[in-house]
Amino acid sequence: MIILTIRTDKPEAEIGLFEDNKKLAYESWQAHRALSVTIHQKIQNLLDASGSTFRKIEGVVVYKGPGSFTGLRIGISVANALAYGLSKPIVGSSGKNWQQKGVARLLKGEDEFSVTPDYGSDPHITQPQK
Repeated sequence: MIILTIRTDKPEAEIGLFEDNKKLAYESWQAHRALSVTIHQKIQNLLDASGSTFRKIEGVVVYKGPGSFTGLRIGISVANALAYGLSKPIVGSSGKNWQQKGVARLLKGEDEFSVTPDYGSDPHITQPQK
């Protein structure tokens, strides 16, 4: 099973490609405020470098938090869109070994269908003015 992993909760973003439990490729980069501009090309480059394609992805694991509001929102949106568009399973994971835990869940046949971020606390949203 070819699995794409995505983590975008901090200024350094990470993506990885696994075949079952074996890591095929991995990249991290200082995305910070350019994450929404760079993430799609970074995923394409990772797939190209490993001789894979979007169509070969059989599952997606995404880091669900806690972390940066905007970073999580971008990464999880990309992961959910890929899983939905490719009709593939997706799971959210967190903690120290998030990739391994997420891959294990996919290999067991789990599917969350859509991952919701865990920001670690309520988002600070400004109340509308009257």
